[in-house]
Amino acid sequence: MEIAGITAVVTGGASGLGRATAARLVKSGAKVVIMDLPSSAGADVAREVGAVAFAPADITNEQLVKAAFELAESFGPVRATVHCAGRGGALRVLDKEGQPGSLEPFATVVNTNLVGSFNVLRLAAASMARNEPVEEERGTIVLTASVAAYEGQIGQIPYAASKAGVVGMTLVAARDLAARSIRVCTIAPGIFETPMLARVTPEFREALSRSVPNPQRLGRPEEYALLAEHIIMNPMLNGETIRLDGALRMAPR
Repeated sequence: MEIAGITAVVTGGASGLGRATAARLVKSGAKVVIMDLPSSAGADVAREVGAVAFAPADITNEQLVKAAFELAESFGPVRATVHCAGRGGALRVLDKEGQPGSLEPFATVVNTNLVGSFNVLRLAAASMARNEPVEEERGTIVLTASVAAYEGQIGQIPYAASKAGVVGMTLVAARDLAARSIRVCTIAPGIFETPMLARVTPEFREALSRSVPNPQRLGRPEEYALLAEHIIMNPMLNGETIRLDGALRMAPR
């Protein structure tokens, strides 16, 4: 699918991977709607990167996400959605005293990362299904998982479980939406320069960089954006989760 002229929705577009993706799609000629939390800098970022609009929404809220897609449709048929919104969360199965980990933070992370992903997936698909096909497809949806889906570290159990769920949805969704000519792929990033890492010490960042075989550094959001753009453009990419990690395999801790 050609990027120029299409309308695209990017969730989590106010920062990190989402912002870089929105900027790249705008540069390639897309009309981009940034979706992010009402408390985010989404409106300012939309102006800075040249997006056509900012849609404030929590990805787990059906009505707000639906409204965001309706806003995007006002600029033209939505042909691409890149879903970058998500959250982390640390939790042990048992705490230091041997007590069971709290259910609430586990459910909160899974609700945002997995239920929220399905909410965006289904509403994006509903919007795209109404499109007229262009060169054998109606649209492309790119989800975001993590290498933690495969090698979650100790303390990452809610995050790893939620991202593994996104990986599990990918092929099923692609098969389900094939009759509608809608493709679904997922990117599983390794360790990237995102706001989540902004709070760590320089020493810890250096250690993380050394853990990546090649290139021996943290991933750049622009590299995620480059892959997201390619997935949209390449009609044969479907039902696949692509690791973007510099050959990283996470240690237990």
